[in-house]
Amino acid sequence: MLCPFCDSDIKDRTIIYNDYARVFPSNRAIGPCHLLITPLRHVALWDALTPEEQAAIFDLLKKIKLTLKEAYSAEGFNIAWNEGVVAGQSVPHFHLHVIPRRTGDTGITEYDPRNFLYRPEKWKELSNQTLVEIKQRLQKD
Repeated sequence: MLCPFCDSDIKDRTIIYNDYARVFPSNRAIGPCHLLITPLRHVALWDALTPEEQAAIFDLLKKIKLTLKEAYSAEGFNIAWNEGVVAGQSVPHFHLHVIPRRTGDTGITEYDPRNFLYRPEKWKELSNQTLVEIKQRLQKD
């Protein structure tokens, strides 16, 4: 089975990248501009990443938060990752969720993992066109 984060379609929606990691919109978004940061190398868990990969992920996090503040008027963020199937990790490739928040957002306003991680409804798949539009909105020239 091909890893969806190693798939070539990810390149079409990559917003920013460095030598070790990349940022792209999630196709199962919890909210508008829900992004993922993944290492370029196929690695399932945080602890299996090299120190360089970990630093690269946090470097991209810092940069994309500034972009989200400018392009999306983000006032805050939910930032998290799931490790292991029992913790909700559905793709065995490390990915850091970055969800920008604004005053008046619906959904989770007081973070409680039980409400955040266990939703009864199905995720709505976003089209590649929508994902590329998100990329274009957030990517700087």
